[in-house]
Amino acid sequence: MEPAPLTPAQERTLALLRRSDEPLVFDEPFIDELLRTATVEIAALSARLQGEKLWVSKGFLAKVHGCEVRHLAPDDFAWKPSTAAGFVAHKAIELSLNWRGEPHPSVVVDEAMARLLDQADARGGYVAGLSDGDWAELRSRAIDRTTKFLQDFPPLPVAAQPVLEASARWSPPGTIELSGKVDLQVGRPTGRESRLLIIDFKSGGRSPHHRDDLRFYALMQTLRHAVPPRKLVTYYLDYADSDVEDVTEGMLQAALHRTLEGIARHVELTVEGREPVKRVGTACRWCPLQEQCAEGRAFLHGDDTEHVDP
Repeated sequence: MEPAPLTPAQERTLALLRRSDEPLVFDEPFIDELLRTATVEIAALSARLQGEKLWVSKGFLAKVHGCEVRHLAPDDFAWKPSTAAGFVAHKAIELSLNWRGEPHPSVVVDEAMARLLDQADARGGYVAGLSDGDWAELRSRAIDRTTKFLQDFPPLPVAAQPVLEASARWSPPGTIELSGKVDLQVGRPTGRESRLLIIDFKSGGRSPHHRDDLRFYALMQTLRHAVPPRKLVTYYLDYADSDVEDVTEGMLQAALHRTLEGIARHVELTVEGREPVKRVGTACRWCPLQEQCAEGRAFLHGDDTEHVDP
C-alpha cells in the first residue's frame, strides 16, 4: 500500500527535522570537560545539602529560577482534564505508531484510556476516579491533541526508532540526581555522531521556558552518553509549527550553568537559610499563593510597581 502524500504542514516540519549531509560530531575533549565540570560541581553542591536527596527536573529548575517563594511552597498539584489530556494523548500517539492499519484518533484515545485504567500509579488512579463529565472532557481534549499530531506531524518510520515518553536519569556521586522524560525521541546512536532528535509537544502558545526544558534534556543526554543530540524541537500542536534549535557547545555550557545555579539556589534557600526572592510573572496566574501575594495580584491587574525582583 502506497503511503499517503504529505500535507504542506507535514512537509514543512519534515524539512526542519532532516539531518544535514555533513555528520555532526562534537569535540571529544569538550564533552570530557563538560562531564568533569558537572561531576565536580554537583559533588560540591551535594556536600552542601548535608545528606538530603535531591531530584532535579525541568520543573524543579523552572520553579527555582522563577519565584522562590512559590518554589518553597508545598506542591499541591492535582490532575484535571486540561492537564491530564497531555499524558492521555501521549499514550494514544504511542499506540498509533504501531497500530495495525490507519489509527483513528478516537479509537486510539479510547484504547489509551482503557490501558491507563490498569496502571497502578497516580495517572491510572486519576483516570479510574473520573466522573462521567470529566471523563468526557478528558477524552475530548485528548482526541483533539491526537488528531492534530496525526494530521499535521510527519509520519515516523520504524527505522527512526521513535520512543514516546523516553525516561532518562543521570546520577553522579553524591545525593543529587538529574531526571526527565522526553515527549518524543527519534534516532539511533552511531559511534560519536550526533543523530538523536528530541521533541517536546506543547498545546497553547510559546514560552522561553520551552527552550530551557529541551536544553536540560540535551545536557542530560550528553552527560549520560557522551554524545549530545543534534537538534531540539518544540512542536506546537495548535499551530502545526515548530521551534527548532541546533545543539551547540555554547548551548550545553549554558544549560549546565543554569542547572548548577538552580541547585545552588535551592541549597541556599532550604539548607543555608537565605530569604526567598519573590518574582512576579505570567506564572502568577496559576499560583496557589495568589490570594496572599499583593505583588502577584498587582502584576496580574497591570500594575507591577510592587514587583520585587533584584
